[in-house]
Amino acid sequence: MNSMRIKLAVGACVLLGAITYLAFAGARQAHVYHLTVDQFLSDGQYRSQRVRLCGTVEDKNFSSSPASLTASFVLKGARVELPVQYHGVIPGLFQAGRDVVVEGQLNGQGVFAADVMMTKCASKYESSGQAPMDKANAS
Repeated sequence: MNSMRIKLAVGACVLLGAITYLAFAGARQAHVYHLTVDQFLSDGQYRSQRVRLCGTVEDKNFSSSPASLTASFVLKGARVELPVQYHGVIPGLFQAGRDVVVEGQLNGQGVFAADVMMTKCASKYESSGQAPMDKANAS
């Protein structure tokens, strides 16, 4: 009976260790800095890290191919621009002039290689400033 308790204790320790490792590894990969294009290019510490960048899609060098799941464009900040190569599902609202958030990393050629892209909603989807009426208070 004593050897059975030892086997259970070792098995529990191995299981606990595996769960702890997976939790820390997942939390570490989920942490991504959210920056503007200007912040990213002005601070070299982020150049080798995976980050999220927000900016506006420029008209120049704009190319989007939903069939091949690729887009190439220039992301504009307040003062600087950054070329972006995106590979993945292209959002329906993606177009030149739209504000986007891209996630990825700078490659060796100075191009931001993104694999996540989110577009900001058009102004027609924004609320009119009025809070929605609660059903309980509608009477």
